[in-house]
Amino acid sequence: MLLSNPKQKAVELSDEDIFLKSLTNPDTFSIIFDRYQQAFLRKAKDILKSEDDAYDAVQEAFVRIYSAAKQYRKMEGATFKSWAYKILINQCYTAYQKNKKKLEQGIDLTDSDMELLEDKVSTSEYQDKLTKDYVLSLVSRLPVMLAKVVDLYFIQGVPQKEIAEIEGISNEVVRARIHRAKKELRQIELNLNI
Repeated sequence: MLLSNPKQKAVELSDEDIFLKSLTNPDTFSIIFDRYQQAFLRKAKDILKSEDDAYDAVQEAFVRIYSAAKQYRKMEGATFKSWAYKILINQCYTAYQKNKKKLEQGIDLTDSDMELLEDKVSTSEYQDKLTKDYVLSLVSRLPVMLAKVVDLYFIQGVPQKEIAEIEGISNEVVRARIHRAKKELRQIELNLNI
């Protein structure tokens, strides 16, 4: 079926048919873009937690989708939508990995810092998950007052008494903040895993 006005008539076609027609008429791909752009952006924002990174990932995903048009084949049990989302998810994962590497390059924690941090965490299930980027991403979500105590105590290994002197507070307040920080870190992790 040849389309005299591709955009007008293609809107009625399935995603797969529009996508395959975009090989001979690239303007037709804009229909796919219009159909999926907002949903892709929502999904990418959920994954990357950054609007700018989400826009970049979605743009790159559409480029990859269009570039793969010649290799695309309809498969039983799979839809164009699931195939396109797989490309988007892979692109988000790639963006996440790049961002993770950038964060790690800015972090100057030694192995002994990480061992100290892991030794101070009381729950063994958390010890399995603790990595540099994971710990720092959790700590960055704490209120500043708690994040500072966590950094001093767990990461830098400063004793509670010295923290109390540095902060101008009592040892009891330091202990309370450490306890509260642990509790909030557990809650943050629970919320992330939901």
